[in-house]
Amino acid sequence: MATDTKRPKIDDENCVLDPLKHFLLWCDSVKLTLSDKVYLSKEGTVAEYGMLAKEDIEEGHILFSIPRETLLHQGTTKVKKVLEEGKKTLESASGWVPLLLGLLYEYTCSQSHWKPYLSLWPDFRTLDQPMFWSDEERDKLLKGTGIPEAVNTDLKKLQDEYNNIVLPFMKSHPDLWDPEKHNLELYKSLVAFVMAYSFQEPVEDEDEEEEKQPNPPMMVPMADMLNHVSKHNANLEYTPDCLRMVSVRHIEKGEEVFNTYGQMANWQLLHMYGFAEPFPTNGNDTADVQMSSVYKAAVQVTQSEADQRLLVDKWNMLCEMEIVGEKGVFIFGQSGSLTYSELYTTLKVLCMPVQDFEEFRENEGWEEDEEDDDDDEMEQALSFDGLTGLSAEWKRLLHTAAALTLDSYSEDVETDRRRLEDQGALAELSSRERRALHVRYGQKSIIQRLQQLTKSTS
Repeated sequence: MATDTKRPKIDDENCVLDPLKHFLLWCDSVKLTLSDKVYLSKEGTVAEYGMLAKEDIEEGHILFSIPRETLLHQGTTKVKKVLEEGKKTLESASGWVPLLLGLLYEYTCSQSHWKPYLSLWPDFRTLDQPMFWSDEERDKLLKGTGIPEAVNTDLKKLQDEYNNIVLPFMKSHPDLWDPEKHNLELYKSLVAFVMAYSFQEPVEDEDEEEEKQPNPPMMVPMADMLNHVSKHNANLEYTPDCLRMVSVRHIEKGEEVFNTYGQMANWQLLHMYGFAEPFPTNGNDTADVQMSSVYKAAVQVTQSEADQRLLVDKWNMLCEMEIVGEKGVFIFGQSGSLTYSELYTTLKVLCMPVQDFEEFRENEGWEEDEEDDDDDEMEQALSFDGLTGLSAEWKRLLHTAAALTLDSYSEDVETDRRRLEDQGALAELSSRERRALHVRYGQKSIIQRLQQLTKSTS
């Protein structure tokens, strides 16, 4: 009977009727402390559940605190012993398999300790990452953004992981898992759940020379109720005994409490979490220029067969130096190039006179005058403020590459701009169309700026 006192018994029917109420009762029972200054709601939030301020909140206020034993991960699930024993067979590229097996068990177990928490997602229909969209929708709405390619990679890895690692393990433990119930469809939903709601504790850099593996993901009840914006007002802190959400600035009464998932571009937010920040509010937005587009731009200005052979040699040299790659990208943010070192070296090598390149190749990419490649100077040169000072040859390559990038989207930038500015038309778009529009236009506006700043004045 003592366990019933600690944890109120919750019948499944009421749990479906009022999952939030039962979740909050459960929070009390597991010593998760919630500040009196906040409350959870579906009303007045940007998406689904969210946290709102009941009154003004000062900076540094602890909004809630959750004991570490209440976190849901491979070390706290009821099947932790079996997962630990099978540790070697559960290794995968993602590192998520143990948590996902734990979730498969806990999500379908009526007696699960985390039932009141997991009942907040009765069927995962609120998850709407592009992995749940049809191929046609992804191609139509997200072409050029990089998301369709990322989703295809995810789905292939997910299926391979389930068939080659998860399924054999479940079959060897029929008392805990049933492949009929714990099928690929549920696994896919739980992968999306982990993508959208899990947290990874940062690795402590005690020894900078020794690169440590990232910590496995974990589910953090209450923390995953907070929505994200780049200009957030709360942050999750990790302590030895608990995790706590702390306000990082003054929050006014009625204001939503926002956590941050990190410096995420809109395409990353949509791909992983299923939402995007409305343009132009995401200060962390980025756009990619394919490295191959810069190469294609260089091909366009070759005059002779000798020039073409030289260009191939230059590109191969850059590949050998691992500066560029077939599927690599140069990333641009709101202020200019974020991969400025790689881009600077690429432009420099592609535009080198033949004699300079021969010397460069003989030295295997090393140069005697390294002062020319000062990190700060490279960053400044490839910032949007510095682009106009580049040589005509460098600007031409960037301008053409930007044009090729804009051509890769289904529609031109002006069409998307008109949609965004027409509030009536915007309101008529479906949720998916609207989110895709914010992703596309955010990227296109960055690339268009790159194109404009590198336009020849001659």
